[in-house]
Amino acid sequence: MIQVNHGPSGRTRIALLWRGDPSEVEKPAPINNRLYPLFNAFADLSVTAEPVAYADHAAEAIRDQLLAFDGVLVWVDPITDGRDRSKLDLMLADLSHQGVWVSAHPDVIQKIGTKEVLVHTRDLGWGTDTRLYPNARAFKEQFPGSLGSSGSRVLKQRRGNGGIGTWKVEMAGKESPHGGSIVRVREARRGSTVEELRLGGFMDRVETYFFGRGCLVDQLFQPRTTEGMIRCYLVHDEVVGFSTQRPRAPGDFAMAREKTMYESSEPRFAVLRSKMESQWVPALQELFDIATCSLPAIWDADFLYGAKDENNRDTYVLAEINVSAVLPFPQSAVEKIALASVTQILAARAVRGAKRSTPSRQSNA
Repeated sequence: MIQVNHGPSGRTRIALLWRGDPSEVEKPAPINNRLYPLFNAFADLSVTAEPVAYADHAAEAIRDQLLAFDGVLVWVDPITDGRDRSKLDLMLADLSHQGVWVSAHPDVIQKIGTKEVLVHTRDLGWGTDTRLYPNARAFKEQFPGSLGSSGSRVLKQRRGNGGIGTWKVEMAGKESPHGGSIVRVREARRGSTVEELRLGGFMDRVETYFFGRGCLVDQLFQPRTTEGMIRCYLVHDEVVGFSTQRPRAPGDFAMAREKTMYESSEPRFAVLRSKMESQWVPALQELFDIATCSLPAIWDADFLYGAKDENNRDTYVLAEINVSAVLPFPQSAVEKIALASVTQILAARAVRGAKRSTPSRQSNA
């Protein structure tokens, strides 16, 4: 077990942060907190882990509170009841600048935690026909041709979760009496239903996704989506487990909430694990210039089954990377998340100590 040198500032403290009411934070217990095993894992490392609830209206007070911690692990979705992370991400970046270790860091989220990563990494070996529309004009000019060439596409807004802003779009094979093609659309959000409408009307509807830093990513629909999705969990660059999800019903686009968890050693995912650890993650790091220690303490990559290869073996297509709020995760990952977090906190502390002990150079002028 790692030995934690607390130093003169006292016992090492880490905050586990999620969105909620700061005035109603309860002491973590098995019945009220899904992160309870992680609190125990930090206790085993002689590290004090404390719950912190985040709300935009209390951001300044929460920032002051977090400055007293050595690190903060964050579970906040990109979109929650219409609220985004813009204010939180600014606060987390400031905390990091002040010397508090943050995971996932907002800079890393911007690199790999948005749907744009599907375009930038489409040639790494896990990609498919994927296109980026940076603005509404490009979308309206180019998407009809993309849809017409394949008949079925998936559109994804830049940041989202729970299927919000992810649409399956396919040609319905008929024309509107008022002119224009009819498309059949369905959002991946749970509870959504199939709609038929004019392609132009649908494009007008999703134009709001371009506000701010928004964009749309256009991916070829994978016919084997009906076979389910594989989620690959990682701590930094190490695969620490898997889960699978199936569509809610035959022919459905959205995945059911229920997941089946697997150890990282699960034989059926051995090829996927090998590709992730030996090829795809190193290539991702090189592409975005991300050191291993800067990868999140817990993140995941979601894969759909691609077409079988020439030897009738499965291939995998990246659907998204999640770094903002990965939960749940396999029980076997808990100790590794805690250990990785503490290791990075100690490394950051050592760097700060070295800087303080290095005498400044005196000018001879």
